[in-house]
Amino acid sequence: MSVISVIIPVYNGERTIDKTIKSVLCQTFSDWELIIIDDGSQDLTLEIISRIKDHRLKVFSYPHTGSNASRNRGVSQACGEYISFLDADDLWTPDKLQSQLTVLLENPQAAVAYSWTNCIDESDNFLRQGSRANATGDVYARLLLTDFLDHGSNPLIRREAFDKVGGFDESLTHAEDWDMWLRLAAQYQFVVVSSPQILYRVSPNSSSSDIWKMETGCLQVIERAFSQAPKSLQALRKHSTANMYKYLIFKALDGDSGRERGVAATKFIWHVIKNDPSILLRGVLLKVLFKVGVLILLSPIHAQAFIAKFKKLLDTSTILGYLRINP
Repeated sequence: MSVISVIIPVYNGERTIDKTIKSVLCQTFSDWELIIIDDGSQDLTLEIISRIKDHRLKVFSYPHTGSNASRNRGVSQACGEYISFLDADDLWTPDKLQSQLTVLLENPQAAVAYSWTNCIDESDNFLRQGSRANATGDVYARLLLTDFLDHGSNPLIRREAFDKVGGFDESLTHAEDWDMWLRLAAQYQFVVVSSPQILYRVSPNSSSSDIWKMETGCLQVIERAFSQAPKSLQALRKHSTANMYKYLIFKALDGDSGRERGVAATKFIWHVIKNDPSILLRGVLLKVLFKVGVLILLSPIHAQAFIAKFKKLLDTSTILGYLRINP
C-alpha cells in the first residue's frame, strides 16, 4: 500500500495533462499512487495518459459530472494514508510531497500541510507570486478571513481527517476548496512549508475566470462557515466578505480585461467599501478606480494600449496584489 495517494481529476486536459503527470513522476518521494479520474473527456486526454508507463498510475473513467465528484471518486479508490489533489493543468516542484510529508510527520497533531504558490501562464512562464502565508496550528480564524492556500492543488491531508469531515461538496461549483479547508481547520491543525512548491496555471478559460459564479460560490461558503463558527468569531464576517470582494476585483482586472470586467470591478469595489470602509483611506484605491475608469470609458483596444503604456502604474499584480492576501 502506498503512503500517499495523489488524485488528478481531468476533463479535456490534453494540453497540460502530460506535464502535470510528469511533475508527479519527478517527485523525490516515490512511495505514492497516482489516481487519475477522467471526467468524460472528449479530446485526446486518455490517449496521452496511455503513453505514460508507470505501475503506480491508475486511471478510472466516468461520465462528466464535475471536478468535485471526480475528487471524491478518486478518494474512494485511494489506499494511501495521506492524500493530495492536483488539478490537471497545475504543476508541483519535485520536493513538494517529501517536504509536506516531513512536516506532518514532525507535527503529528496536524492534519494538513500546505506550501506556497507561484502562478504561471499557459507556456509555463512565471507570472507572479501567490500567497505567502505562514499560519500554523489553529488557523481557523485566519482561514475564515481568506483562503490563503489559494487553490486545490496545494495541501497534503491525512486521510483519516479527510474522511471525518466528509468529501468535497458536489453542490458547489466554485470555492469548494475553501469550504473543504474550513471544515478541516475547524477540527485540525495546519502546518506550512515556507517554499513555493505549487505552480498554479492561470488560464482565461479556467473555471476561476467566471467571476460571477465565483461570487456566488464564495458567498455560499461564507454563509455556511459563519453559520457554524463560534460567536467569538462572528465579528470577522464583514472582514471576510470584504476580502472576498477584494479578490474578485483582482480577478476582474487581471489579464486582458474589458468593459464588462470594469463594470464588475465597480460593483465589487462598492461591496468592499460597505464591508471595509477603511479602504477609502488607502491610496491604492485611486489606482484601482483609475484602471476601472480606463476599462469602462475606452474601447478594449485603446484601453489595453493605455494600460500597456502605463504598465508600472496600472499593472494588476503590483497595485492589487495586497487584495489577494490581506489578512
